[in-house]
Amino acid sequence: MTVTIDRPLSWRDVARVGAGESLSLSDAAWKRVAQASRIVERIVETGVRAYGVNTGVGALSDTVVDRDSQSRLSRNIILSHACGVGPLLPAREVRSIIAAQIANFAHGHSGVRPEIIRHLAAFLERDCIPEVPSKGSAGYLTHNAHTALVLIGEGRAVVKGKSMKGAEALAAIGLNPLVLGAKEGLSLVNGTACATGLSALAVSRAEHLLDWADAIAALTLEAVGCQMAAFDEKVLALRPSAGIAKVGRRLRSRLHGSGLVAAAVGRRTQDALSLRSVPHAHGAAWDVFEQTADIVDQELASVTDNPAVSGTPEEPIVSSEAHAVAPALGQAADSLAIAIAQIAAMSERRTDRLVNPLVSGLPPFLASDAGSHSGFMIAQYTAAALSNDNRRLAAPASLDGGLTSGLQEDFLAHPTAAANKLLAILDNAEYILAIELMAAAQAHDFLVSKGARAPGTERIHAAVRSCVPVYGDDRPLNADMEALRAMITKTAPPAESQTGA
Repeated sequence: MTVTIDRPLSWRDVARVGAGESLSLSDAAWKRVAQASRIVERIVETGVRAYGVNTGVGALSDTVVDRDSQSRLSRNIILSHACGVGPLLPAREVRSIIAAQIANFAHGHSGVRPEIIRHLAAFLERDCIPEVPSKGSAGYLTHNAHTALVLIGEGRAVVKGKSMKGAEALAAIGLNPLVLGAKEGLSLVNGTACATGLSALAVSRAEHLLDWADAIAALTLEAVGCQMAAFDEKVLALRPSAGIAKVGRRLRSRLHGSGLVAAAVGRRTQDALSLRSVPHAHGAAWDVFEQTADIVDQELASVTDNPAVSGTPEEPIVSSEAHAVAPALGQAADSLAIAIAQIAAMSERRTDRLVNPLVSGLPPFLASDAGSHSGFMIAQYTAAALSNDNRRLAAPASLDGGLTSGLQEDFLAHPTAAANKLLAILDNAEYILAIELMAAAQAHDFLVSKGARAPGTERIHAAVRSCVPVYGDDRPLNADMEALRAMITKTAPPAESQTGA
């Protein structure tokens, strides 16, 4: 499949490319790119002062670069900005960044030649993945520079699973190194493609995780005999929220027809908050998700180069602005990170209620032979540790400091750091929810004689048991956690009941 840019891309489009689809431009998009390239050519010919075209960059913005040096300036920007360190980004993340960068160029205000975009699109189509270190970007520069290295035959890339030098990677996919023109070096490191691509991928993962969080919570709620009255549609409507209404509807649908829930009616006046407030916490996360997704789409619809070129080749306009700064994106990623961290923290609390004999009404730690077996005692420790890790990660990156480039860049919005934090929190949250799912399924195995599961939760339980068997202290438990995490990251939750919503 191929995603075609004939309008601004959406975060879903970027996530699809990240997952392996190719990317192409419509005829109209190619015309915009060619027009902007001709404008830059005219700027070079006339000598109109333009940041990064015929001046230095950052604190060197007032240093004029003569025409003979402008191509060298582009190349040197790539080499000097490739300062990333640490582990490499996964291929899915690199592909998402490249997709967002092509989308920015396709607006027609960057001035890169069509050859630049064709090479980048070939990376996606032929699975050539530049090696991009994950650390070292205060905004966007270093990640983008490492992708650009491969375009000029430098750096390294992975082709068909093999790491090789940039020039070898280009040859392997039938391309030659590019000689960059004026402004192209700056355009290749500039803009918010890095943060936008990572955020689009994070939003995609967050949507999938929240779908599973609602389903897993329903399985736990049934196991503990929740009081369904708290999830009544009219009761929840007293607090207007699209997210609360959505989660309440899902819980009612998922738990419709449950013998276990019916048997528990009136057992307690009210449930603990980690149970009773599932619609409120999960609903708040869904609301934040929608807001974040809108901001990522807004970013993809935006020109994020500095400078932006417009006008015509006969009357070129060069606009020095701050569109490469993305406070809204950083704040949105921070907000979603907090929401996902809270969902995971609530999941850990529900896991504790399942394994804790003081409140569960189930065998201690869900062990088949408590005493000689520890059951899920230490699995809850793991969930607690990951939840605490998330709490530390959830501190807002968008408030981080840092002064760069000799006080020229004296404000940093840190959207890339916020997106990377969000991805790390999602990693932990997936494990935490997998642990709750594992515990909830085990709890149900002790409740067979107490009543029937709802059709909606029966499908979840069956999915778990098709992945891992009942646990009896007979194998290392981490393998089950990994298997269930893989299941919830690669598949959608089983269908809900179609009635009772």
